[in-house]
Amino acid sequence: MAILGGEYNFGVADWTTLGAIYQPKTNKWKNLNHPAGWGTVGDAQSVILSDGTMMVANCCTAEEALLNAQTLAWTATGTGKADINDEEGWTLLPSGQVLTVDANAANTNSEIYNPANGSWSSAGSTIVQLTDHGSHEIGPAVLRPDGTVLYAGGTGHNAVYNTTTGTWSTAPDFPKVGLQQLDIADGPAALLPNGNVLLMTSPGVFVAGVHFFEWDGASFTEVAKTPNSPSNTSYYGRMLVLPTGQILLTDGSSDVELYNSAGSPNPAWAPAITKVPKTLTHGKSAALKGTQLNGLSQGAAYGDDAQAASNYPLVRITNNATGHVTFARTYNHSSMGVATGSLIVTTHFTVPAGIELGASQLAVVTNGIASNPVNVTII
Repeated sequence: MAILGGEYNFGVADWTTLGAIYQPKTNKWKNLNHPAGWGTVGDAQSVILSDGTMMVANCCTAEEALLNAQTLAWTATGTGKADINDEEGWTLLPSGQVLTVDANAANTNSEIYNPANGSWSSAGSTIVQLTDHGSHEIGPAVLRPDGTVLYAGGTGHNAVYNTTTGTWSTAPDFPKVGLQQLDIADGPAALLPNGNVLLMTSPGVFVAGVHFFEWDGASFTEVAKTPNSPSNTSYYGRMLVLPTGQILLTDGSSDVELYNSAGSPNPAWAPAITKVPKTLTHGKSAALKGTQLNGLSQGAAYGDDAQAASNYPLVRITNNATGHVTFARTYNHSSMGVATGSLIVTTHFTVPAGIELGASQLAVVTNGIASNPVNVTII
């Protein structure tokens, strides 16, 4: 796990370049240097590209860099960016490219990053203004199983990017509460197992009074609030897709909420196991092959301030006799791409040393959607 930058340091605005990297196997941290020549990183966005490389932005310039996880060295990338990165978010597309909407230009321009040549190019007009002119804030963007990206606006306007056609269309505005327009000027969203998108809105920029909606591809439907909704604003929220398919929501307080959506996933969206050893040894590692192990989306989104992507496989082992569930640590995924279709991908996992032995069911879970289980024996 790599951490780089931060908007505040001990409560003081800093746009720091401080970094650290954590190794879970040794439970140790070490310093992570920032890219050479950068004076800021700050509240910058990042993304794990399809090949597993981490790309990070400099919040306050048009610079981006790629991290070599083995050497911890940085390589500059991202030529041709039309504006600086401040307040923008990045969305990984099925093509392996990355979508963003410009937050610092007085227009409706969007851009695509191409990892093959490390350059940015225009992705066309979003048609409606998504960025708040005063704060430069914009909302989250979530890729759905149908290949569309819902991009929520900090203005109350919303737009949809079609990854197949490469074109934009307008989505309905968020509703008004009295005379106040709801928007997401910084705030979270998450893909639900049923294919809808859960969004956290509030009226105006940083004004309290949260309302939650689900987007089904055609319209927004308001859903239940949390106890802290009246005093929260959208930027307080952080969402994470859990293995259960529930959405974990935090708001900076001691209150933590779980959202349970209706419906169920389309079976075609599930990961599928094509090869795994039938006998697994506790404390040892094994390889697993399958399709759609990284899901059809990154899962959750926020933008520049938080990244909580869950487009990686979890291996879940359920003992037949006791029903107890154990998760194995997964690593060395052959792909971190989303919506990879019939492509066979590989992950490795370590069977916990203390796991219960005997006949079990093994499944892969990604973004809260589980594969069909396969029979294994733990020895």
